[in-house]
Amino acid sequence: MKGKVWLVGAGPGDPGLFTIKGKEILEQAEVVVFDRLVGQDILNMIPKKAEMYDAGKRAGNHTMAQEQINHLLVKKALEGKRVVRLKGGDPFLFGRGGEELELLMEQEIPFEIVPGVTSALAVPAYCGIPVTHRAYASSVHIITGHKKNGEALQLDFNSLAKLEGTLVFLMGASAITDICQGLIQAGMDPKEPAAVLQQGTGPEQKKIISDLEHLEEIIRQQEVATPAILVVGKVCAMANKFGWYEQKPLFGKTILVTRPRERGGTISGKLRSLGAKVLQVPVIRTEAIEGSLSEEWQRLSEYQYLVFTSPAGVQVFFEELRQKGKEICCPKKLRIAVIGMGTRREVERWGETCHLMPEIYDAKHLGIMLGEICKDEDKILIPRAEQGTPQLIEEIQKRTAAEITDLPVYRTVYRKPPELTIVTQQIAEGKIDMFVFTSSSTVQGFAQALPGLDYGKLRAVCIGKQTEATAKSLGMRTMVSQKATVEDLVETCVNAAEGRQRWS
Repeated sequence: MKGKVWLVGAGPGDPGLFTIKGKEILEQAEVVVFDRLVGQDILNMIPKKAEMYDAGKRAGNHTMAQEQINHLLVKKALEGKRVVRLKGGDPFLFGRGGEELELLMEQEIPFEIVPGVTSALAVPAYCGIPVTHRAYASSVHIITGHKKNGEALQLDFNSLAKLEGTLVFLMGASAITDICQGLIQAGMDPKEPAAVLQQGTGPEQKKIISDLEHLEEIIRQQEVATPAILVVGKVCAMANKFGWYEQKPLFGKTILVTRPRERGGTISGKLRSLGAKVLQVPVIRTEAIEGSLSEEWQRLSEYQYLVFTSPAGVQVFFEELRQKGKEICCPKKLRIAVIGMGTRREVERWGETCHLMPEIYDAKHLGIMLGEICKDEDKILIPRAEQGTPQLIEEIQKRTAAEITDLPVYRTVYRKPPELTIVTQQIAEGKIDMFVFTSSSTVQGFAQALPGLDYGKLRAVCIGKQTEATAKSLGMRTMVSQKATVEDLVETCVNAAEGRQRWS
């Protein structure tokens, strides 16, 4: 049985500009053939079991020739696989999507096209440039600026110079000087506004605004980072007036997040939405302790209180019940207590109701609350980490003789992620502005992964006092969120960036 191929446009880089349909198809892929311009955040959406093939192309260096790509798509489809050809921008705009379809049609392989947001429109928009404007440009023209090594540009500059609309040149980073000179020689006004837009829609976005006459001089003095596009037209003069992306509170800041990958998406996404460049380097992972609930689920009806101290504990608890084929539903008399909002949301995600949560989200105040509520004859089940803080149990026992079952259901495993090679260099060069820690274990995992650092130079944004204490023990300068929530942690990063809160 033949499989099927989807040509999917991944957009210009910002994962928020990836289409809903594209994401749905990518998450069901069995084979993914991707281009260089596809952002890492989108590649992270690829299923772990999927086969991945890097078909990236750089000037003079093709990982895979176009003919090889075409035949790979056919080969995998004939194996009966769901194949996604993931292309930066839109697959039909200078993406050679049409060439890839021809061979698929010859082999009678079914396919679909999922359009993507093109950088020709998105990047100028992120840089404050409207490609059309009633007063300045009633048309927009998209041109490829790509040229082969040693060859002249094959562009009709005489025709382009006569156009009154906006000109957008894609894939032209190495040809910007040639394009500017060609347009001027063809009669375009040397004072015509022009812009080079680099790494658009991402946290390293940069724009150079000038005119045709002076733009080439400016770019000779500084290296143009790719991907870059050239925009020519009067609308370029509006870039500084309408620029909005660079106004985001965390734009230009590089923030390292150490949270486990399965739980790091929320905070990373919020930081990126505020303009930050986020390095997701999970230094710990959680590992379920098999069989930990083999007896307790049968005794669940005997307990009056079920206490969760982390989203990971909730996930492991209900996941094991599901694997055992048990109904994921707690007895009605059972009251569920949680340490904070993140844990509460995870409980509610499983369809259960939280009855108790302390005003201050930490183990001490959770223990105080339970100790004051529980009766001596009550039974409390606490499924949590193998090395959970003893403070929770101590605070409960100070106030009640209730029977406590402290049940380890998962353990924290420290890991040394491959991203550390790059991160170590960036730390040495002082390129990371903040390090976000969501628990003491993430601080400890970071220290184990990167021993010997001068931690006194690092600025740690911590989710609570206990996490801050661990960071301070290593000599880090710290800032702590008012509440132990992702929202407050992100707000603390903003306060740090804007100087509204001091490092201690």
